[in-house]
Order: sequence, then C-alpha cells, then structure tokens
Amino acid sequence: MAGAIASRMSFSSLKRKQPKTFTVRIATMDAEMEFSCEVLDHDVPTEEPKTFHFLAKFYPENAEEELVQEITQHLFFLQVKKQILDEKIFCPPEASVLLASYAVQAKQCDLVSVSHPSQVINLYQMTPEMWEERITAWYAEHRGRARDEAEMEYLKIAQDLEMYGVNYFAIRNKKGTELLLGVDALGLHIYDPDNRLTPKISFPWNEIRNISYSDKEFTIKPLDKKIDVFKFNSSKLRVNKLILQLCIGNHDLFMRRRKADSLEVQQMKAQAREEKARKQMERQRLAREKQMREEAERTRDELERRLMQLKEEATMANEALMRSEETADLLAEKAQITEEEAKLLAQKAAEAEQEMQRIKATAIRTEEEKRLMEQKVLEAEMLALKMAEESERRAKEADQLKQDLQEARESERRAKQKLLEITSKSSYTPMNSSTTALPTDLPSFNLISESLSFDFKDTDMKRLSMEIEKEKVEYMEKSKHLQEQLNELKTEIEALKLKERETALDILHNENSSRGNSKHNTIKKVSEGPSLYFP
Repeated sequence: MAGAIASRMSFSSLKRKQPKTFTVRIATMDAEMEFSCEVLDHDVPTEEPKTFHFLAKFYPENAEEELVQEITQHLFFLQVKKQILDEKIFCPPEASVLLASYAVQAKQCDLVSVSHPSQVINLYQMTPEMWEERITAWYAEHRGRARDEAEMEYLKIAQDLEMYGVNYFAIRNKKGTELLLGVDALGLHIYDPDNRLTPKISFPWNEIRNISYSDKEFTIKPLDKKIDVFKFNSSKLRVNKLILQLCIGNHDLFMRRRKADSLEVQQMKAQAREEKARKQMERQRLAREKQMREEAERTRDELERRLMQLKEEATMANEALMRSEETADLLAEKAQITEEEAKLLAQKAAEAEQEMQRIKATAIRTEEEKRLMEQKVLEAEMLALKMAEESERRAKEADQLKQDLQEARESERRAKQKLLEITSKSSYTPMNSSTTALPTDLPSFNLISESLSFDFKDTDMKRLSMEIEKEKVEYMEKSKHLQEQLNELKTEIEALKLKERETALDILHNENSSRGNSKHNTIKKVSEGPSLYFP
C-alpha cells in the first residue's frame, strides 16, 4: 500500500516537473532552422514558431582585416546588401552601379534578376535596360573573380558609405531640441533629424572618458575636460540600455583593433590565410585545367573541321572519277561507232568504183547513150569522190576520238591518284599539345595529357603570403582608380538626372561631394571641435 502511494507520488511529481516547450525559428540571411526550446521564467507569446533573426550587431571598420572566416563574410555581405536595397543605407547612383556589378559576380546570375534601390531608379530618366548596360560594362571587368573576392570588393565600397554601420536613435538635448544619436564603430555622432549623412558633432571612442545613464537621461563625458559634458534624453529606459550596450561593444572593438591580436585571433587569421592560399592554388589549378580543356576542344574542333574538309574533298574526287569513267566509256563507244561507219563508207566507195568500171565497159555505142553514160559516169565519179572525202573525214574523226579516249583514261588515272593522296592524309594528322578523347567515327589521334600534382610547400606559402601583402598595397592604388571610375560614371549619368525627384539625402550627398567631404574626414573635422557644432 505504502509502495503504491509512493509510486503514484513520484509519478505525479515527475509529471509536474516536465517543462513546457515551444518552437523557435532562427533565420539567417540565406537559411532557416527550427528547434524546440524549454520555457524558463519568461512569458512566451502564444503564436509559434517564435522567429529570431541572426544578424551582425557590430560593424567592422575594415571588413577585409576583421572578417576572417568566409561564412562570416558571406552572411555580412548579404546583410549589408539588403540594407542598401531597402534604402536603410544611402547609396549614390554611381556607387550603386558598381555594387550591383559585384553582386552579379558574387551570385553569378542573369542580369535580369539584379535589383536597384528604388530611390536611384526614380532619380534618373533611365530604363532598366540602360542600367543593365552600364552594370554589364563593369561586370565584364570582374570576370574570373571568385565569389568571396567579389563579396569583399562589395564590402570595401559599402563601408565607405556615410550611413554604413550607424544605428540611429531619436533623442532630445537639454533645450528640448529633437536630434538623432548615431552609434557606429568610430564613435558617437549627433545629427539633425533631416540630415543623417553629416553629423553636427562627433565623439570618437578614444576621446570619450565615460558614458552613463540614469533613468532616461544619458551622459557623455569627453576625455578633454575643457569640453562640456553632453547630456540628452531618450524616449524609453529600454532604449538607453540598448544604446549603452552598443556603446560598450563598439568601444571595446575599437580598442581591440588598435592593439596586437590575441593568440586566438592570430591563429584564426593564420588558418584563414592558409585556406585562402589553398583556394587560390585550387583556382589556379582549375584555371589551368580549364585552359587545357579549352585548348583540347579547340584542337578537336580543328581536327573535326579538317576531317570534314578531307571528306568533302574525297567525295568531290570520287564524283570527278565517276564522271571521268563515264566520259571515257562514252568516248570509247562513240569511237567504235565512228570506226564502223568509216568501214561502211569505204565499202560503199569500193562498190561505186566497181559500178563505174562496169558502166564504162558496157557503154552504149550511140552518142545519146554515150552522153547519158558520160553523165552517169561523171555523177558516179562525183559520188565516188564524195564517198572518198567522207571516208577520209570519218577516219580523222575516229583518230580524234581515240585521242580523246586516251586523255579521258589519263584523267581517270590522275583522279584515282588524288583520291589515294587524300586518303593517306586523313590517316595521320600531327598534334602539338595534349587533347581529349574524340568520337569513335573520327580518325584515331594519340593525345598525351600532362600529369598534374600540387604539394603545399613552405616556399609556396611564403610566396603566396607575399603576394597577399602585395595585393593590400595594390588595393590602395586601386582605390584611387576606383574613385576616378565612380566620378566618370557619375558624370556619364548626370545628364539623365531628374532634379525634381532628388531626395534630401541626394542633395546632402552632392553638397558633401562638391566640398570634397567623405565619411572619415567629416568625422575627423567635427571631432576636432565638437562644442562649435552643437546648438
């Protein structure tokens, strides 16, 4: 009895302890996954599944240096691209064309699926075909780049946009003026609500001594004690907590970037360099194999073309031979007929001569008969003469036909000789390099393929490391060339701009560009004297 009660108690207690679960969906920029999660002490909404978006919270200053792993770079590229297309990051037209060309290269897709920010499309009198024409021209320059290389070039351009990586919050200063607070990897920035491109005042992280908040009031204390403490109010306490989290995280990363990398980061970067070197060697190997395949295909096509040409020549030679044989047969037949006709005419001429002799021997004595006889004799002589001339002509014609027959047989012999030469040519064709297998109905060509083997050697790794460092130096030179290309593209499409459709951000961006202001030198200028810019 006691045992049964204890058993029921343990079962009921086990049943009470079983936690509730709910479905959670984690969505990245290119995939989703679902799993069950236990309920703790939090109130969970009733709808399921609960969706959480996996996104980068802190933006790097230099994507090429800080995004070590390829998967991190890929997800961050998709996040930045979406923000640009959703117009959460302002992008001028000339930069959007270049970014679109790198996006096409990264995705290796048809140009029809390329998207543009609607603000850029509405600003110019340009059709989608005109945009794609310009994107195609830039895309042609990127051909051969791998996906990770195209994505990194995209991020290098995007990280110089004014609104890249900035989190904006609505605030009020002590006078009650409405402002915007921007938090990014470089520091804190204060903006007018209508101008998110150019800050009125900036506090770089290395010039901030302390950040704190009490209830809804936020306080920024500069390192320079001569500069006034900046205080502002936010709408909610939760917003202040989020601002403080972003400040702590960005400040920590700002200081880390300016120190030597930890051992773990050094190991990650070393592994990334080795992986990059391995992929580069693999791409070089694939490029060589592709080149060899293309050369083999070109050689095969040339051999097939040559074979078809030889076949056509052989067919023509056979046809010529058949025509020669037919001509020779016809000439032989005609010569035989002419020879028989000549014999027949000679026989008739002999008979006419015999008749003439008989008429002469039996001539009538009378004069009339004599005259008639002489006339008949004359006619017989003329007939005999004509018969002789015809016989001679037929004999000459027979001789000519015999000569034609001999020439026809000579032509037949030459045609057979040419066909033999063509057949001997098609049985062997030399090759200069390696080829691939040919169809079974073609002649056999022995093509020797080179053997390929690649070993990872220290010298190779050192060489590739030097090349990577060289590429960093070359990037600085290319940046200048890139800016020149952007200016050239901007000049090209400027004539098609619709001034009445310009947004406030377009006007601000153009003013900054005309004054030579960029994201970094603007922050540098305003950080030199913040109190002068603050209302």
